[in-house]
Amino acid sequence: MAADFLAALSAVRRTARRATRQTWFADPLPVAQGELLRLVLAQPGISVAEAAAELRLAPNTVSTLVGRLVTQGLLTRHRGLSDGRSVFLAVTAKAHKRIVDYRDLRAELTQAAMAQLPPEDVTALVNAVPAMQRLAARLAQP
Repeated sequence: MAADFLAALSAVRRTARRATRQTWFADPLPVAQGELLRLVLAQPGISVAEAAAELRLAPNTVSTLVGRLVTQGLLTRHRGLSDGRSVFLAVTAKAHKRIVDYRDLRAELTQAAMAQLPPEDVTALVNAVPAMQRLAARLAQP
């Protein structure tokens, strides 16, 4: 049952991403860059080390992603005042707009697809959301 659930969840994420990218007006970001941007948007001022831990990536991998996003004007990095070695991240206004626009488009496309489902499927999906959130929280526990 768990394997089928995860396979279905992956299929939904993958097809939603593909549908959104086909409609999206800008060049798509690699998945890891998008994940880092969303994390920094949710946690402004997060350090590179904290972002690496949160994303379960090596710190040097996150540093590389940061460099690419800074070059694109999507992230800023600031040195810590008390410790010049610490780097803290923030999304730019350009990145914020891009994230919001992409999220809204993905939600719009998903809403349109859900509207084509039988009502009982829509009800089942809506009712599953709290259980999925609890499952995510449980999986996040060590």
